[in-house]
Amino acid sequence: QVQLVESGGGLVQAGGSLRLSCAASERTGSTYAVGWFRQAPGKEREIVATIRWSIGTAYYADSVKGRFTISRDKVRDTVYLQMNSLAPEDTAVYYCAARTSTFATLPTRAGDYAYWGQGIQVTISS
Repeated sequence: QVQLVESGGGLVQAGGSLRLSCAASERTGSTYAVGWFRQAPGKEREIVATIRWSIGTAYYADSVKGRFTISRDKVRDTVYLQMNSLAPEDTAVYYCAARTSTFATLPTRAGDYAYWGQGIQVTISS
């Protein structure tokens, strides 16, 4: 099984940056993709970005393209989400998720992932 732990959240003013980390406590050799999702109060959980573990191919939601960057460190079994030019609309609980089975390209739905972290709060003030 894959255990994921997020860190790096917090409060940042608009225009600022924040980097989230998702550490896998188990070996990630069988991981296909790791994604970041977020859920704002009263809204559904939505995709933020995903990355193919083996080759690093990434996908970004339109709302974060050009501002967020997802990356992974295979040695440290960690996935990062660098968030720049943050806006109040980015305020949400961010979740890290992992998929172990293969997929056509990059899984972009919450239901595509079987393993989830506990979530971490990201709050952007104006």
